[in-house]
Amino acid sequence: MEKNSKEMVKVAYQALENKKGEDIRIIDIQDVSVIADYFIITSGSNVNQVQALVDHVEDEMEKAGYQTRAVEGYSSGNWILLDYNDIIIHVFNEEQRLFYDLERIWKDGKDIDYHNL
Repeated sequence: MEKNSKEMVKVAYQALENKKGEDIRIIDIQDVSVIADYFIITSGSNVNQVQALVDHVEDEMEKAGYQTRAVEGYSSGNWILLDYNDIIIHVFNEEQRLFYDLERIWKDGKDIDYHNL
């Protein structure tokens, strides 16, 4: 399962990077939580970009054979969560990302450099 979740992270990361996701972070939470293996956190500058990031991730993940289990928050475009079981993707607008500060909350996880996956 580890290899599969790493492949999912790679697909999602590339999709976010292609649509200019800001400050894309990968956090390995396998040792601190059972809810997923990885979180990916990024932000967009406005509602349209946040939704475009999510749309592109969903398209690329589907092409790679991965289906979302759940999508939350799409209509507001402030914080959209994509649940792929092994990875959870959080796409924020800049203000909400600062407010919720998931990187601080999940500081016990390990920051992962995309190039070291």
